[in-house]
Amino acid sequence: MASFKLGRVQEDILRELTAILPELKDPRIAPMLSVVRVELAGDMGHCKIYVSSMNGIEEAKRSCKGLVSASGYIRRELFTRLGLRKSPELHFIADDSIAYAADISEKLNDLGLTGGVGNSPAETEDDAE
Repeated sequence: MASFKLGRVQEDILRELTAILPELKDPRIAPMLSVVRVELAGDMGHCKIYVSSMNGIEEAKRSCKGLVSASGYIRRELFTRLGLRKSPELHFIADDSIAYAADISEKLNDLGLTGGVGNSPAETEDDAE
C-alpha cells in the first residue's frame, strides 16, 4: 500500500509543480521549463525534481538556481494545495532529456524516418506503382 500512496503523491507533486512554475517571477527560471520526473523518498522527507528546458542543459541549470531560491515558496504552495502532513525538502536537478529527444527527432526526420503510420519507405514505393 505504501508504494501506491507514494506514487500517487509523486503524481500530485508533478501536477502541482507544473501549475506553480508559471507563477514564479524569477528571471533565471526559463519560461519553457518542464518538470520531467519527481522522485519522492519513502519517508516523504526529500523530493528530487528533474527539470528540463528546450534550450538545453545550461538553461536548465540556470533555472535550477532560480528554483532553489524559490524553494520555500514552492514548498509552502505544495503543502497548502496538496494538504500534506509535512512538506518534503525539494532538490532540483537539471536534466537534458527534452533537448536530447528533440535532437533525436531531428536526426530521424533528416533520415526520413518520421515514425508515422504509412510513412515507411516500403509502403510509399508500393503506393507509387
